[in-house]
Amino acid sequence: MPPNTTATTGDTATTGATSVKSGRKKGRKARLIVLVLVLAIIGGIAYGAYWSISTVRASFPQTTGSIKLDGLSGPVDVKRDGYGIPQIYASSDEDLFMAQGYVQAQDRFYEMDVRRHMTAGRLSEMFGKSQVENDEFLRTLGWDRIAQQEYDSKLSDSTKKYLQAYAKGVNAYLQGKEGKDISLEYAALGFSNDYKPGEWTPVDSVSWLKAMAWDLRGNMQDEIDRALMTSRLGPQQIQDLYPAYPYSRNKPIVQDGRYDELTKVFQQGAGAGSTQSTAGGANTTQGTTGGTTGSSQGTTGTTGASTTTGTNPGLTSQLGGLYKVLDGLPTAVGVNGQGIGSNSWVVAGKNTITGKPLLANDPHLSASLPSVWYQMGLHCRTVSSKCQYDVTGYTFAGMPGVIIGHNARIAWGMTNSGVDVTDLYLEKVSANGYLYDGKIKPFKTREETIQVAGGKAKTIVVRQTQDGMPLLSDRDDELVQVGRKASVNSAAPDRGDGYGIALRWTALDPGTSMDAVFALDKAGGWNDFRAAAALFDVPSQNLIYASTDNHIGYTLPGKIPTRSAKDAGALPAPGWESKYRWTGFIKKDELPYEYDPDRGYIVTANQAVVDQAEYPYTLTTDWGYGTRSQRITDLIESKIKGGGKISTDDMRQMQLDNSSEIAKLLVPKLLKINLDDPEVRQAQKLLEGWDYTQDADSAAAAYFNAVWRNIVKLAFGNKLPKEVRVTGQCLWVDKIDSTGPVDDDTKVRECGQRDADQAQPDGGDRWFEVVRTLMDKPDSDWWKTPRSGTRPAANNRDQLFARSMIDARWELTAKLGKDIDTWSWGRLHRLFLKNQTLGTEGPKVLQYILNRGPWKLSGGEATVNASGWNAAGGYNVVWVPSMRMVVNLADLDKSKWINLSGASGHAFNAHYTDQTGKWANGELLPWSFSGKAVDGSTSDTLVLEP
Repeated sequence: MPPNTTATTGDTATTGATSVKSGRKKGRKARLIVLVLVLAIIGGIAYGAYWSISTVRASFPQTTGSIKLDGLSGPVDVKRDGYGIPQIYASSDEDLFMAQGYVQAQDRFYEMDVRRHMTAGRLSEMFGKSQVENDEFLRTLGWDRIAQQEYDSKLSDSTKKYLQAYAKGVNAYLQGKEGKDISLEYAALGFSNDYKPGEWTPVDSVSWLKAMAWDLRGNMQDEIDRALMTSRLGPQQIQDLYPAYPYSRNKPIVQDGRYDELTKVFQQGAGAGSTQSTAGGANTTQGTTGGTTGSSQGTTGTTGASTTTGTNPGLTSQLGGLYKVLDGLPTAVGVNGQGIGSNSWVVAGKNTITGKPLLANDPHLSASLPSVWYQMGLHCRTVSSKCQYDVTGYTFAGMPGVIIGHNARIAWGMTNSGVDVTDLYLEKVSANGYLYDGKIKPFKTREETIQVAGGKAKTIVVRQTQDGMPLLSDRDDELVQVGRKASVNSAAPDRGDGYGIALRWTALDPGTSMDAVFALDKAGGWNDFRAAAALFDVPSQNLIYASTDNHIGYTLPGKIPTRSAKDAGALPAPGWESKYRWTGFIKKDELPYEYDPDRGYIVTANQAVVDQAEYPYTLTTDWGYGTRSQRITDLIESKIKGGGKISTDDMRQMQLDNSSEIAKLLVPKLLKINLDDPEVRQAQKLLEGWDYTQDADSAAAAYFNAVWRNIVKLAFGNKLPKEVRVTGQCLWVDKIDSTGPVDDDTKVRECGQRDADQAQPDGGDRWFEVVRTLMDKPDSDWWKTPRSGTRPAANNRDQLFARSMIDARWELTAKLGKDIDTWSWGRLHRLFLKNQTLGTEGPKVLQYILNRGPWKLSGGEATVNASGWNAAGGYNVVWVPSMRMVVNLADLDKSKWINLSGASGHAFNAHYTDQTGKWANGELLPWSFSGKAVDGSTSDTLVLEP
């Protein structure tokens, strides 16, 4: 039975760059904005003589006229539309990517600089000693070392050439500039240290792919959580919280038959090589105490070391908080949570108004400012062997090429596959090394010296196993707890003070993902697309495909391990036994895919890729649960079966679907609950006739989501160990000793230890499935919760539902007021965009200058319009559709797109957040591709001259 708990508190190569003509537009509105900024700085920091209009404007990019760049072989045109989105036209590949580097640095260099310092474990060089622990963790992972190995030995010569050209463009921009000429943030940093940005290198670009892979690494957090839960929950209880994937209700991505039939589809449809119908390795389905769990798309650094606050002696009192600028690892592209993910789907021409495919994509990532995505087009004036690219879409500042988008013949989108590419290993560590098959093996070691702005350098020793696994528990407190608590069998060596924790991860092997980017960008059809995808080893992504010659497809790329041990991959594995090590990797031509399925559409939204029983390898036991994917499928089917054809705007409307699937299950039950308090009944009546749509102005959505939050808190959250509960939530719980709960009614007070956007239960679609499976067990112990103050105890499901409705009523009364007529979901569910360095914990005046918001949002958890929130921590938005796009393969100029923020990373530039309002309203912008369309939408033209 779940442990008894009583709540006591609430939740709580360098080139020259010479300007020839300056053609910046300086409108009246821009002047007023700058004046307001300067007044704010003068008023908040008494540095008016230093912070001037010229300081603010110095970093704004020149977007008209011409600039000479040494190293170009010919002129390059940079055409920007009214949103500052650049389209670059060149006559050689090298010129194209050099110009891309220059233009991205114009708009986003500070962001690029922070990212490269993060991936290299060098944040302390910028922000001081508060980042030392983060750097220690990142140096232990060694992303930059792996990226260097990739560059030296894995990447093609052409890719290296493009990376070098890109770096040359970035450095051309940097030449001769002081920090304040590059970005306002450098001017702020100048108050406290003498940091100067260094030259960009090709490896800086490759390293960012490691950060992407970390955030999309699969089920590592699930492994950690399950291990931590064993301190308070038994095997069956943990299994209850990780129910099996509902294949009968939520369809997997690949549906056209068994594994051998998939092989036939590839041989006939793609015409590319042959595959074997069977394969060796792990032909198993993992069965563990954890069962099967919903996978999370983006995760950012919960396993990273938490920061400590430091004070640089040279820091002025007015900027005293400058060094405490990041909380844990900086937000890159994701946060934890089973509800986070992405949507993509493609509809065949037979089902569309245009007669050609339509493709939609909206990756769900953590909200940041500027947005992680950067929109641009890369066009060769004449496509030839000398200049091979004509592509447009979304990329990352700091990387050449386009990651998601389309060229003249194909379009593609991505969602996280969630496949299991990470394993944690328990290691029995001694003074001489670690135990492996009965012998002590020495660690491989290296020293890492961390330079600290305003402080002394620190040297650490990184330990790795002989097969290259870093010992993360040397750096991470949460993993130390895993080493103390993770369950093992009776044959395990003595735990002592705890086992060490090592990480095996595909991204710690050098790979070819950077090659894949350029191959995708110039792919001309299905065979090219599949060949390009095969190079995309990490992170493993669901890739969807559409072509102008009327084909659609899906492929799962990635370096995906095979395991021989039945229970490997779901919980930390015994590192002292070789049988738990990986046995190899699934062959690329044996990975699932589909090509022109008869149903005429493909949906990927982090659900199961295949029915695991029909595929010979275990891809993961931690899929997302398919709530969003099935809703998208239902929307497509309802249109098709009704005899309709799908339009571009239909695709957009689907992206905005706010329907709550958990509300459809629970509201009929909630309406049957008898409530004595008339004010609670008044709130209950909000649910009568509600269509389950979570619009921003909906009072019913506000109340239901509050009820849902209280249901998962009372039924599950209060029974979880402190390591996964939200910080500030303190409970009296049963005392536990080395043998388990103490049976003498002894209570101890334990407070949660997780950040609000990382804690459990997060309320995502795993918890949907948990509740669904318990609905027919109204007397389950999970539904029991003790009395708290004047709030009644619950001994069954309906009583817990009643208690949740009471608690929700008074929670919203405190937050929104007693008058329910004033309630709305958007008042609770707000998006704040924050600069991920000085905008998080810097001085208040800098936060005011750099941050924006709030916006009141529709949508919600595990909804297609996935403005995600964490039920353990509150209602604010923590992840979002980071961009949206709909590609029309019949007429590419009729495609649409939008970004979360804007093209610029410069606060108070006109394009800092000029897309956010339209994004929040569900609007899409015109997406010009052809030369004629681009010319028609161009507002500014800059010529880069050799």
